Amino acid sequence: MTWQDDAGRDLVKSFGDRMAMFVRGEGAYVWDADGKRYLDFLAGIAVNSLGHAHPVFVNAIATQAATLSHVSNYFATPPQLELAAQLKRLAGTGESGRVYFGNSGAEANEAAFKLARLHGAATESSAGRPRILALTDAFHGRTMGTLALTGKPYMQQPFLPMTPGVEFIDSTIEALEAAIDDRVAALFVEPVKGEAGVIDLPEGYLEAAREITRRHGVLLIIDEIQTGAGRTGEWFAFQHAGITPDAITVAKGIGGGFPIGALITFGEASELFYPGTHGSTFGGNALGTAVAGAVLGEIERADLVRNAAERGDQLRAAILGIGSPLISGCRGRGLLIGIALAHPVAKAVVAAAQVHGLIINAPNDDTIRLVPALTIGDVEIDEFIALFTASLHTVADALLLDEHSSTPTTEVPA
Repeated sequence: MTWQDDAGRDLVKSFGDRMAMFVRGEGAYVWDADGKRYLDFLAGIAVNSLGHAHPVFVNAIATQAATLSHVSNYFATPPQLELAAQLKRLAGTGESGRVYFGNSGAEANEAAFKLARLHGAATESSAGRPRILALTDAFHGRTMGTLALTGKPYMQQPFLPMTPGVEFIDSTIEALEAAIDDRVAALFVEPVKGEAGVIDLPEGYLEAAREITRRHGVLLIIDEIQTGAGRTGEWFAFQHAGITPDAITVAKGIGGGFPIGALITFGEASELFYPGTHGSTFGGNALGTAVAGAVLGEIERADLVRNAAERGDQLRAAILGIGSPLISGCRGRGLLIGIALAHPVAKAVVAAAQVHGLIINAPNDDTIRLVPALTIGDVEIDEFIALFTASLHTVADALLLDEHSSTPTTEVPA
């Protein structure tokens, strides 16, 4: 029996076949069960912001676990209150902001969905605000609530009917102007559509969304689960636009590998929840909040937000300098990067990269996603370029492409 047999027998099939068995990590590297080392440029899908086994992460877990792990939300703990204040400061909520803690990004978005409903019910109009808007091809989670916000019909289809009231609009300012009225409770936005292939919003979109939603009394809720914790070169991606939303959701990188998520509210939206309207047994436990506080503290201490901005520019320039006929462009901000491919061979590139000792991701057939640890430097970038170039050559050779050709003469490899 192999580990593949064990996984096939014991794990649900919703994730498909596991690609490898990893047993150890350190920094930007992981090792499989056979001792092979890989450069990890996926980082748990933008989760391991400090890389693997960072001393700050390890020490925070050990210290807090030896002190107090969990007491329930009938009580407060110092790490919980400290992290809430830390997140408010980094997000710029001011004194009026509040924080709800959950255990994942989906839970953070579930809380945001409820926030939108509470706002819709609180309107002075007898009809309320029954409409909630989200963007086509958006991804906000896989729970029944967040799936209703996810603009991917193929994901929703097996689970219909969805929670009612959500409408999807194109990611244009014109669509905002046409769709938003006084019957809309909230607009949900990803500042960069990560699962759609690292797709940037149009220039000026967030600024326009803020102006239009404010004009109609609509909550602007920004999903920062993949873009937050410094990944795009600001603490949160909405800060590039210089706006103030009504709420943001965060998870992934704030915990550095520990499961934690949060809803952060601004201004009047902070007063919508009242006792009994939402809760979580494990949300905001002392262990998780201590770890997240330590991770965010290290990102700040080591100036990793600036590193993400600088290394992202360096990495995009190096990728475009490879000169492969498979590469048609590069998208994203900071260390959230989407490499556009000229052919639908992303899965083949990911497979070739794994053979060469590189972990990357294909969110769709023609995009490679890179979300490495925020700690990477010259050594990791140089190694990535070498391994990625070799992976592209492997796939290009299978397509019989050369540097002067962009048309494959054989079928695309699976």
